[in-house]
Amino acid sequence: MADFCMPSLGADMRTGTLVEWHVKQGDRLKHGDIIADVETDKGIMEIEIFMDGIVEELLLEKGTKVPVGTVMAKILTEDAAKTEVGSVPSATPTPTTPPEISKEIPKEIPKEIPKEIPLATPVAAIAQQERLRVSPVARKLATELGVDLSKVQGKGADGAIQQADIERAAASQVQSVTEKPVTEKTPAKSSSTSDFQAGMRRAIAAAMSLANRDIPHYYLETRIDMSHPLQWLEAENQRRSIKDRILPVVLLIKAVARSLVDVPELNGYWIGDRLEVQEGIHIGFAISLRQGGLVTPAIHHADLKTLDELMTSMRDLIARTRSGHLRSSELSDATITLTNLGDIGVEKVYGVIYPPQVAIVGFGKIAEQPWAERGMVGARPVVTATIAGDHRATDGMVGAKFLQALNVHLQDIQNL
Repeated sequence: MADFCMPSLGADMRTGTLVEWHVKQGDRLKHGDIIADVETDKGIMEIEIFMDGIVEELLLEKGTKVPVGTVMAKILTEDAAKTEVGSVPSATPTPTTPPEISKEIPKEIPKEIPKEIPLATPVAAIAQQERLRVSPVARKLATELGVDLSKVQGKGADGAIQQADIERAAASQVQSVTEKPVTEKTPAKSSSTSDFQAGMRRAIAAAMSLANRDIPHYYLETRIDMSHPLQWLEAENQRRSIKDRILPVVLLIKAVARSLVDVPELNGYWIGDRLEVQEGIHIGFAISLRQGGLVTPAIHHADLKTLDELMTSMRDLIARTRSGHLRSSELSDATITLTNLGDIGVEKVYGVIYPPQVAIVGFGKIAEQPWAERGMVGARPVVTATIAGDHRATDGMVGAKFLQALNVHLQDIQNL
């Protein structure tokens, strides 16, 4: 039996309100299923479950305000379910004790074994946290960054929570801040916006301070001729309806994903004292919010998606980010981040790495620039691409190979 608890969806989150259950008692669950909608002061989030099993009991009603870490449901895990289904009651054994002794045994059993253990209580949640194996440094850092220890998965010996685990959780919390919808009829609109921006800035400040303090950044840049990619895109879009047309940024996302296949060292996390390269390529795409701040939800398996699928995913993420309806995995799974500020006129972007990621890619605007080739000088549409890398995980040679691969894939755009 496993407990499904109210997750922490932000550095400043203490409680959440259960908006709706998406499951009922007896439903079978798969890893990644949406189990509930939860509202915080930053918006409504779709909460996923990360185990297979069967809903044994829903402990809370819709509309309940729930502290972080409180048990909301009991899940019969897949292994436990198989054990229950496969067990066969044994035949009643022949008594081997004298009748006068066997009569006394049932009287004692109820006194020793309670009928029910109240798991869904604040005391149980506190006790669970106290049983966690946490290093003193990690506990202190968790307090400073507002990280809920009960929601951190320890990577140390026997599941012990270490400093690197807290850093990773803190980075995820920055990405979990989403926009709360504000209607025109809300009288305290300016106050709500101010509170949102203050909370966003505190969360970003915590993560970026951590990144600048602990990550030795190196920066590289290159100019890429976008003549061929844009010509191909223009011809492709001419054959499409307006709603099905592809934006130039989608070409950049796909080229980054393909380049990570060639240079996988940049697709991973720095955990503890080593690089953990990730198999899935999940690109965090920086999205600005109307109330200020950035959220970087992940486009999962970007290297396996077609350009049309990437366009659909990007539109969907932007809409749900700005309405406050993101899945928890979209806020925590990014293996690298892409930031593109070209649409507001920025020529170059030098990003700060989101820990525990080990790289961030930046793109400026595509602009006409002088370009010399084969002794001839002319004007070409050019974009400046940058890479910020974690020098603990890789070096400038790896970053240079990535930028080289990026240029190659953009010039071979028809085969992306």
